[in-house]
Amino acid sequence: MNPQKVLIIAYYWPPAGGPGVQRWLKFVKYLPELGIEPIVYCPENPNYPIVDESLVNEIPNDITIIKQPIKEPYQLASFLSKRSSKKISSGVIPKAKKQSLTEKLMLYVRGNFFIPDARKNWIKPSVEFLSEYIKTHKIETVITTGPPHSMHIIGLELKKNLNIKWLTDFRDPWTTIGYHKALKLTKSSQQKHIELETKVLNSADAIVVTSNHTKNEFETKTTKPISVITNGYDNHSVRVEEKHKEFTLSHIGSLLSERNPKILWEVLSELISENIAFSKAFQLNLIGVVSDDVVESIHNTGLKKHVNVIGYVSHDEAIKYQMASRLLLLIEIDSEDTKAIIPGKLFEYLISETPILAIGPDDSDVQEIITKTNTGVYFNYNQKEKLKAQLIEYFEAYQKNSLNVNAIGLQPYSRKALTKCMSELIKAM
Repeated sequence: MNPQKVLIIAYYWPPAGGPGVQRWLKFVKYLPELGIEPIVYCPENPNYPIVDESLVNEIPNDITIIKQPIKEPYQLASFLSKRSSKKISSGVIPKAKKQSLTEKLMLYVRGNFFIPDARKNWIKPSVEFLSEYIKTHKIETVITTGPPHSMHIIGLELKKNLNIKWLTDFRDPWTTIGYHKALKLTKSSQQKHIELETKVLNSADAIVVTSNHTKNEFETKTTKPISVITNGYDNHSVRVEEKHKEFTLSHIGSLLSERNPKILWEVLSELISENIAFSKAFQLNLIGVVSDDVVESIHNTGLKKHVNVIGYVSHDEAIKYQMASRLLLLIEIDSEDTKAIIPGKLFEYLISETPILAIGPDDSDVQEIITKTNTGVYFNYNQKEKLKAQLIEYFEAYQKNSLNVNAIGLQPYSRKALTKCMSELIKAM
């Protein structure tokens, strides 16, 4: 029996770095074992804000990958300000009061002239190319993964023109995601986003989301079937000799301007002032893209000599930090909109054998997963004293060399298990 051919339309693909690329890289890795032949369509010359060449080595050798050129405004915007262009394209948007005139202009143009996003110019040529490719290779199923949501518009046009089954995979929400409000959208532009989102949600044959909150949101906008398939963890061969000697609290991933837990910086500053042993042992590691606003807040609370801003590292290096750290930090913006966001790093945190210290909005999907798996403690932004008490408890366990975690129920979050769920959904379409 021949495997079922599935065309996957994705913007992020190795050598792109970050968690967005890993979701479909892992699905593609395991789908052939389940009777599905994935064919990946991605840009030939993308302007990725983060590059991780190590992920190229994870692409299966026998997978068909087709590429077409893309024209992106960030390449032109970099002539105005290379630094601002790179920050904005990676999602690090400065607070409104601190935005330069150039940054304000770039955000306005990005939000109102490039709908749904800066990859809109790839839609028409992709539809033309893929229409012929799908007919020639007798492909019956197309999957689009976004953001960027231009990928879904490609799927929408292909669905209109061809007799295909179409599955949309939303790694994040569309019109309710936090940065959407920072794009200086006019009322007309906001309405266009809503109209496009509505068309996609009501034209797809099946919808996949990564969190229960996003499913609940989309169920108010469509009657089409919606499945939750989270991100997950994969087995790896990375090993570390021992944990850090210092009492390290490490955050892996982007820290945007609004993802700035001043409550934590205050608690750490107090502990350093009150506890000599804590002051000598404590180190905060920030691995990934960090907003200048966050760094400024940390320095303002007297933590400058205790913080180590490392920047972006390869995926394997990030895993090493996770495994060697004493505590792992997970931060989400204190907002109703972010309850649906489950950072991809959470799932690697789960298998790192390192306790998670998480801060975010009440009743989030992250809170549910951390509690259910017994992998750490979750706090909201009003629980300063409880947060401080927990850090003292963790530090005392570190001093006794008994700081560990006893995780439970992790298997459903393995990439293999999640790919099985995806394959069953594809076959049922």
